[in-house]
Amino acid sequence: MKTTRLVYLIATAFLFVFASCKKDDNSSSSSSSPTVGIVTQGQWQITSFTENGINHTNHFTGHSFTFASNGALSATNGTVSATGSWSTATDDSQQKLVINFNSTPTFSELNSDWHIITQTSSKVTLEDVSGGGSGTDYLTFEKL
Repeated sequence: MKTTRLVYLIATAFLFVFASCKKDDNSSSSSSSPTVGIVTQGQWQITSFTENGINHTNHFTGHSFTFASNGALSATNGTVSATGSWSTATDDSQQKLVINFNSTPTFSELNSDWHIITQTSSKVTLEDVSGGGSGTDYLTFEKL
């Protein structure tokens, strides 16, 4: 009888532990995301970009960024253009903006899944904490 009760207690404990584990939600968001409605309206510019504490904003001076509703992303300054993609997702209940430029070295600095710190109709502030401990990057887009 004691063995049966012990097995029952262990099984109950296992069920409780596994049922209470937090699911890591890393799913893509659809067009219902507030960020989608914000970034797809008009053109944007980078007003701040720091990577590991080093200011790289000047790499993007004069470029306008367009986030198309179909997930296409483009940047141009009239002579230099870059293309890529973007999407939104959530990770541990925090909304993020995922940027992926095709093999253009300067723009690949922006490739990451950026956590959204703040967003308004004219400004989106993002943060990326490196998993390898190399630092935190910050990126700010403002509407032109």
